[in-house]
Amino acid sequence: MSGVSDLHLLIVDDDERIRQLLQRFLIRHGFFVSAARDAAHARRLLDGLDFDLIVLDVMMPGEDGVALTASLRETLTVPILLLTAKNETADRISGLEAGADDYLPKPFEPKELLLRINAILRRVPADPVPQDAPKVLHLGAIRYDIERGEMWQGDSVVRLTATETQLMKIFSARPGEPISRTQLVDDLGRGGGQAQERAVDVQITRLRRKIESDPKQPRYLQTVRGAGYLLSPD
Repeated sequence: MSGVSDLHLLIVDDDERIRQLLQRFLIRHGFFVSAARDAAHARRLLDGLDFDLIVLDVMMPGEDGVALTASLRETLTVPILLLTAKNETADRISGLEAGADDYLPKPFEPKELLLRINAILRRVPADPVPQDAPKVLHLGAIRYDIERGEMWQGDSVVRLTATETQLMKIFSARPGEPISRTQLVDDLGRGGGQAQERAVDVQITRLRRKIESDPKQPRYLQTVRGAGYLLSPD
């Protein structure tokens, strides 16, 4: 990743104190930062500006963070990091299912937020593709261009979130090889623990919806009992 000074973040939180605290902290660490007080304000900013990442509070009056995430995912792939109440596991899972890339439970240390942001923004480097290796993986009707990190169905691009892009890079570097949930958490730059492994499961489920004709009976992104997940291209 290039220096962070050219990256623009959007903070969306109805708590003015938290908004200002995070804005000052992230500006000190070299980001451009805009802030919005609610979903409607965020939409106005998104209409006129491009952002590299959105930090979005789940609990807001009116349209909440999960609903806004689901709505934005219809047209945008910008990474989204949700801020959730500490004990609201359901909020975290529904947020990931809606298309968020990660979540951070409140209360949190600003430094942890910075680490999560950098982990999301840092793309997993694609391993050099050997000359005799395929440049494109075929997954039924889906084509995945390894070098460009793009997924296609016919003439249409399949939009991938930042985390889905990272997962495809990880799997396409090791096709046919099981990768454990723990290894996926590490490769994605996440903190450890069972909660993050469950978060990876949710992201796999979302990715399957884009790859598989029947996501409940996956042919290409398979679960290997006791070993993790593997990508099995045609």
